[in-house]
Amino acid sequence: MNRLDWSSRPGQPLHGSVRVPGDKSVSHRALMLAAIAEGDSRIRGFLEGEDTRATAAVLAQLGVHIETPSAGERVVHGVGLHGLRGSSQPLDCGNAGTGMRLLTGLLAGQAFDSKLIGDASLSKRPMRRVTDPLASMGARIDTHDGLPPLQVRGRQPLHGIRYELPVASAQVKSALLLAGLYAAGETEIIEPHPTRDYTERMLAAFGWPITFEPGRAKLEGGHSLRATDVDVPADFSSAAFFLVAASIVPGSELKLPAVGLNPRRTGLLQALRLMGADITIENPRESGGEPVGDLVVRYAPLHGIELPESLVPDMIDEFPALFIAAAVASGSTLIRGAAELRVKESDRIATMAVGLRTLGAAIEETPDGALIHGGKLGTGSVESHLDHRIAMSFAVAGLVAAGPVRINDCSHVATSFPGFLELVNGCGFALRTVA
Repeated sequence: MNRLDWSSRPGQPLHGSVRVPGDKSVSHRALMLAAIAEGDSRIRGFLEGEDTRATAAVLAQLGVHIETPSAGERVVHGVGLHGLRGSSQPLDCGNAGTGMRLLTGLLAGQAFDSKLIGDASLSKRPMRRVTDPLASMGARIDTHDGLPPLQVRGRQPLHGIRYELPVASAQVKSALLLAGLYAAGETEIIEPHPTRDYTERMLAAFGWPITFEPGRAKLEGGHSLRATDVDVPADFSSAAFFLVAASIVPGSELKLPAVGLNPRRTGLLQALRLMGADITIENPRESGGEPVGDLVVRYAPLHGIELPESLVPDMIDEFPALFIAAAVASGSTLIRGAAELRVKESDRIATMAVGLRTLGAAIEETPDGALIHGGKLGTGSVESHLDHRIAMSFAVAGLVAAGPVRINDCSHVATSFPGFLELVNGCGFALRTVA
């Protein structure tokens, strides 16, 4: 992947209607469930990102025929629960942590061996949180000291378990539920805090008997999935950058149509409102089993808060954007209970802290969060550490900095947000590629 650097500088007030790409989490899950369903499923609003395309490529390698009638659309010809075919070649997940962790659960119950690999960034991400509980279900998965590549051994009889997650994680929960489809008996997952229930909702939409409530999900193996059509809502994590940007740039007003508003996903919305943001929801409705709505955000002066820890699991991917909002708010913002940020595509606490200090912000790291003292941002050059959300967050920071903010190595943004540059510049950003 060629290196790509950005320069973000103060622009004009942000205006317009911005349709952000489809939800990445929903796109991954829709592909996987459609692949092992009986019949043909049509997915609309599919995220055309590198992560989701990597998952599609892996499924195709496993014998699933997937058509692309148009951009943002997939027709998946399901092969049924036991119709996947093994591949002699490694299955390359690229940069997709969601893809790798969920596929590990899906492949644990197959009758063939699989090897899951990823890029340099994904190869540093911990996998024991998935492989250990899968092993307690009877799976055999070899790791490289807990890191990828993962060698998933086939022909292992799985059995259901009752598992209490030590750390709330929708990815781990989803991997165990996917393995539970192939397990004898009942699989029950209990969370310390409720996480996103995309997998549970989608399993129900595909016809698998499942019971779930916030913090708990339970299913039995031995059923089948029926093909269904999925409308993927606009990705709240992608909308997050525009919510923060319009909140901090005076005179701004943006509309973000058809954004997914799953209550386990919208912690940032609540956090920004606690900080004084002016964000309203218009035309609330349901699409494909998921709540959606049109978000309208207007500039409003923000103030620091002590972030309620109850919101942390519902905004774990949005923290880099929140760090920017906190850095320019009046007063201080205290974040606790977010240790999972240290094992994302980068150590997001450390990466954001270093970048914000480079721009003159005062920020104190803690093991599970940070204390951010709001003020003004200066100019400087920051590192993305190949983390797409870090890169996009500092692009937002450049809107209110004293001068240009250079963000180094933004090539991975395409993994989750293709067309980001064109979309942000269309509503008032001044973001450019630089040599």
